[in-house]
Amino acid sequence: MLWAAAGAVTLGFLVALQITAHHLGIPGPITTQAREVIHAPKSGFLLYASLALTLVVLTWRQRLIALGSALGIDLVFLLVRWATGTYPAEGHPFGNGALWVILGVAVFALVRRTGPERVLMLKGVGLGLLLVTGRKTGDTWLLITSQTRPVTLDPYVAMADHALGNPSWLAGRLLRASGPVGEHALDYVYAQLAVAAVCVALYQLRNVAAEQRFPRHHLVRTFLLIGLLGPAFYMIYPVVGPMFAYGPEGGHWAAADLWPDTLPPITTPYELPFDEITPRNCMPSLHTAWATTIFIHSRKGPRALRYAGTFWLVATLAATLGFGWHYGVDLIAGVVFAYTVEAALRTYDRGWDRAGVRLIAYGTAVFTVLLASYRLVPLEMAAHPWVSGPLLLLAMASVVYGYLRTTKLWEAEATPAPRPEPQPELAV
Repeated sequence: MLWAAAGAVTLGFLVALQITAHHLGIPGPITTQAREVIHAPKSGFLLYASLALTLVVLTWRQRLIALGSALGIDLVFLLVRWATGTYPAEGHPFGNGALWVILGVAVFALVRRTGPERVLMLKGVGLGLLLVTGRKTGDTWLLITSQTRPVTLDPYVAMADHALGNPSWLAGRLLRASGPVGEHALDYVYAQLAVAAVCVALYQLRNVAAEQRFPRHHLVRTFLLIGLLGPAFYMIYPVVGPMFAYGPEGGHWAAADLWPDTLPPITTPYELPFDEITPRNCMPSLHTAWATTIFIHSRKGPRALRYAGTFWLVATLAATLGFGWHYGVDLIAGVVFAYTVEAALRTYDRGWDRAGVRLIAYGTAVFTVLLASYRLVPLEMAAHPWVSGPLLLLAMASVVYGYLRTTKLWEAEATPAPRPEPQPELAV
């Protein structure tokens, strides 16, 4: 019933978003996803990552057949496009096969399987399609924010960022000094964040086929919920980022051409009018939130997975700042947002116990205070960075500490106490 309810809510949300996009004259998530059945996909890596999630419910023989079929279909598409001269100028030349196989697994489950096995297969298909649909939904949300929010709050956030020493300006200069190698490496890490998440999720879901059930909590749930809730704040708090508001990418819309060489002056902030193309997708930084959840969930894995989770978090933070896509205060809000969502899901699994509810309330309060302070007292934060900066970091650290402390107590409760060994009787 829970999966059916989640599916119904997701479908209703997609239909509403599709209708909204149609009225604004932009492609909706259903349209863009349907096109990728035939046309070149935007990300072939993402489609194969989605296929990998679907394959966790299949046997090894079925996985090999499914993967071989996906590669064969992609090869046929590649040959047909090459022969007809329709090789895509944009998008990836592969990925259609993965989508076809995901849909094929759904048909196979409905036609050839019954009972719990059918349900498990359909759950796997739903999991794979949710990852793809989440990406399409996010793309549509970004287009909607650019057309429905004519002004941005970048001057407010830039002033608040003085409390942290404007880290995006420093990271931008360091990245430029690293040359094209550093730029290409960080750009790849930033773009393939969903693929990294799937690697962690596959470790967590590795026993689904054998146990015939999904674990109670895994990374994909947190990843999708962050993607569902996060864009709503873009509508409330539209921000385009320093590269656009204070850099050359903003053109004549930019407040000034300062990034990354010259720090913005401390002046009274104002609402900055901006174009109808650039997404208002900075506050909070969802890439930071997603990378944080990858880090959290990789802590229970083997050493290589823990190292990979740490690397992806550090590289994502460096990319968000170095490319000028986010301010430092965006990242702090993103970390708090991620830990609060993660706490909410784990508390839900435990039946809304008191410790979990307190953690959710505290994380929500800190997140609200952060966004309010960026908007209401940015000048005071910029004027007293040695006070406001440590307070921002302390607020973020307190949420992280609260999460670690609460989850440690939960794990201690779940671990059964060791049985006392019987003592030998002494002879009289």
